[in-house]
Amino acid sequence: SARPGPLAHVATMAGDIPNALRFRARWIRQRLAPEAYARGDGRPIVLIPGVYETWNYLRPVADALNAAGHPVHVVPDLGLNHRPIPESARVVRERIAALSLGGVAIVAHSKGGLIGKHVLAHDDPDGRVDRVVAIASPFGGSRMANYAVPPAMRAFRPSDPVIAALVGQTAVNARIVSIAPRWDPHIPDGSRLEGARNLELPVVGHFRILHDPRLPSLVVEEVERDLP
Repeated sequence: SARPGPLAHVATMAGDIPNALRFRARWIRQRLAPEAYARGDGRPIVLIPGVYETWNYLRPVADALNAAGHPVHVVPDLGLNHRPIPESARVVRERIAALSLGGVAIVAHSKGGLIGKHVLAHDDPDGRVDRVVAIASPFGGSRMANYAVPPAMRAFRPSDPVIAALVGQTAVNARIVSIAPRWDPHIPDGSRLEGARNLELPVVGHFRILHDPRLPSLVVEEVERDLP
């Protein structure tokens, strides 16, 4: 389908901001994950939000996973997730090890998917992580990052060495599910990952997809699906 022109692109990005702010408001009301999240005998879940995000951005998905019997864990030491990807991956690995988890499904949004792939490729010597289910993740980087000022945002440039190295790590792609909106103004070139399971929801927006009522059940299905 045709992509919008520059003005429509900017308008779409601006229109998506309230969707992000709704999740930030939830974080103000409830910063700690519910105690009930830790209960369940299904596949353990580790949530990784995007840059400058908190676990609350994945709240609808987390609620559905926990209701389906999966224990859900957050990574408090990520803070607002503005560290470099390799450092964030180390924090996630340490959290998984501290909780003695195995057969983990990382469920992530945006930058979280890159962190999850880094864990699969470099930070999981014990084989604790089974798969990554990523939502709107810039696996090839995003050209919009070329216009960003904060270093945490410029790190998504396609030319960034970490991004380029992750693109070359194709062996783990078969263990990744990439769920993307029909069009993402923050990632205009898309989230498609060669060799991964690529799925699309008919919605426009990097954050709007997190509010889509079809997303939680789709993530549950992908967490419980047998890998090829």
